[in-house]
Amino acid sequence: MTDAASGATADGVAGAGEVVLYWRPLCTYCMKLRFGLLFTRLRYSRRFTRVNIWKDQDAAAFVRSVADGNETVPTVSVAGRPMVNPSLRQLLAAAREYGA
Repeated sequence: MTDAASGATADGVAGAGEVVLYWRPLCTYCMKLRFGLLFTRLRYSRRFTRVNIWKDQDAAAFVRSVADGNETVPTVSVAGRPMVNPSLRQLLAAAREYGA
């Protein structure tokens, strides 16, 4: 799991099978999802990237584009498909479905 200045392009597409977690500091929902991911296979995948939207304006713009103008986090892009505030179960199901 890595932090990236921008793990994805401005349209949120990070690559086939890649998972990008958009987060911000002090977000309890982000912390809960990130903690849950510690115990999954995604944690060890090189295709899993964390992007802090407070440090990356392009990432913040992407989140706003898929969250009705809001900076709702966590927002996750799974193989280019955005998910706003997914549960761990939803994220893992999407990762399995799209080969992440």
